[in-house]
This record gives sequence, structure tokens and C-alpha cells, in this order.
Amino acid sequence: MPLVLNGFAPLPHLGVIRAEGEDAAKFLHGQLTQDFSLLGLSEARLAAFCSAKGRMQASFIGFKRSHNEILLVCSRDLLASTLKRLSMFVLRSKVKLSDATDSLSLHGVAGPALQALAPGEPPPWASQALGGAHLVHLYPADGVPRALWVAPAGTPLPAGPALRHEDWLWGEVRSGVATVSQPLFEALVPQMLNYESIGGVNFKKGCYPGQEVVARSQFRGTLKRRGYLAHSADCMQAGQEIFDAADASQPCGIVAQAAAAPGGGFDAIVSLQTSATGASLQVGQAGGPAMELLPLPYALLEDI
Repeated sequence: MPLVLNGFAPLPHLGVIRAEGEDAAKFLHGQLTQDFSLLGLSEARLAAFCSAKGRMQASFIGFKRSHNEILLVCSRDLLASTLKRLSMFVLRSKVKLSDATDSLSLHGVAGPALQALAPGEPPPWASQALGGAHLVHLYPADGVPRALWVAPAGTPLPAGPALRHEDWLWGEVRSGVATVSQPLFEALVPQMLNYESIGGVNFKKGCYPGQEVVARSQFRGTLKRRGYLAHSADCMQAGQEIFDAADASQPCGIVAQAAAAPGGGFDAIVSLQTSATGASLQVGQAGGPAMELLPLPYALLEDI
């Protein structure tokens, strides 16, 4: 019987950066790939922080806890270095950036436990205040609704079963929405993980680091890689290279995020050259374990 995600899972692989001050939204708007200047209290944003060459250095799920406070959930292994880089651009902006991880309780909630907490079908990137906690709705995993539950440290969890961290990680992969972690640092532009199709890039906003490269990749047809779901009977992990047996002289892609599949083997989000999507893909090295592609759980947008 297939695993059905249900319950609350701790998320020790994630951390939180706090941006606080009257210029918080304006500052983040000028640094990230999404529009934060118009971010409302009932919305969240998926966004990337890029180098000048358009390569992602981190990704965030950002939401407003109040009009002058924005929380950015990111991979914990990139938090310290990202906080340092972002702080370099603060200058005279009226915003204070800090690591808020230890002051918050961060859990993933999925399935019936989420529906009991928030009835209905809120869309991805909707944000709800639940007393002192916030619920940020994510892309579903195999049709199962998922969300982040963020509250002050020490806040009791709502009623619901416990969900294994490993199962939550698998659900993250099955959603098709990758979080940038250390092995992906400056490896990909946002569209190579389909960020433009899942709410991670706004092409109508103003400038941010790497904006010209990201826009050129979108509108001049220079994008040669895309995000895909994949499965292998063998272990996969972020940062592993992928090879095509038809041309094994150089890698054709990279594993972006992977997790053990409940039915055996590993599922992964991979970034691949669009020309290398056949049945001869191998993980880790030429001649390595075989990998098969799976259908994406969402459609890629053709008109941005």
C-alpha cells in the first residue's frame, strides 16, 4: 500500500532568516527573483538569491509575519553564508537581518492533519495566521496537500500524528519544487529547476543580482536545462552528476534533491539538458546506476 503523507514532521534541514524594519520588503525586492514589494500578509513567495551571473546561491520561501517583518525559510547548510552575503547589501536600508532559526519552531504538515488545521484547498504560496503561528501552503505531493507550520519556539504543535522527517523529504521531492542546498551553490539558473513555472521568478519586477542573465535565458531561447523527476534503484544525493550513455564524455545534468522512496530505491528532482531525456541516463558516473525519468507533477508555463 503506498505511503500517504499525514501529520507533523520536524524540519532540522531548514533554517530561517528574519528581515525586520520598515525597508524589509523593499530591500528583499531588490535582491531576490520574486516581487516582495507587493507581498501581502496572506501570501508567501518562492524566490532565489542569485550571483551576478544568474546562478542560484540560495532559495527561500518568504512570508510576512507582520508589516515590517519577513521570514525567509531556506536550507540550513546555506543560511550563515547567505545571511553574510545579503548583509553586505543592506548599506543604508532600514532593515535588520538575523538568524531566527533558534527562536522558531518549524514543522511540515501534510494530509488529513493539514486539512483539519486549515479546511478547504488554499493554493500554493498562500499564508495563514493561526494565532501566533503561520501556515504557508506548498505544492502538493502526489495530490496530498502540504504546508510549513512556523511558530515561536515552545509553541505546542496542533493535534495530529507524527510524520517521519524522511517521509517529509520524500514528499518534498515528489512535489517537484527543489530547495537549493550547498551542493547546488551557483550550479543553476532558476529556470533549470523550473522556478519560473512554480512562482519563483517575476519577470516584470525591477533589477536584482543576475536579473539580466535570468531574463535572457527565458526570452532568448538560451535555456538548455530543465527540472525533472527521476527514480533510481540505487542511492541518489544532491550534487551527483548525471550522464547519458549515448554521450558519456561529460555530464548532462545534476541531482538537485533526493530522498529514499517508500517503495524502494530513491526519487529525485534532477536538472538535465533537454536533449538528454532518454532511457540511458546514469547516476554518479558514466556506467553508473540507471535512472529513469518520471512525469512532472505540474505543467511548465509557455507564456510568462
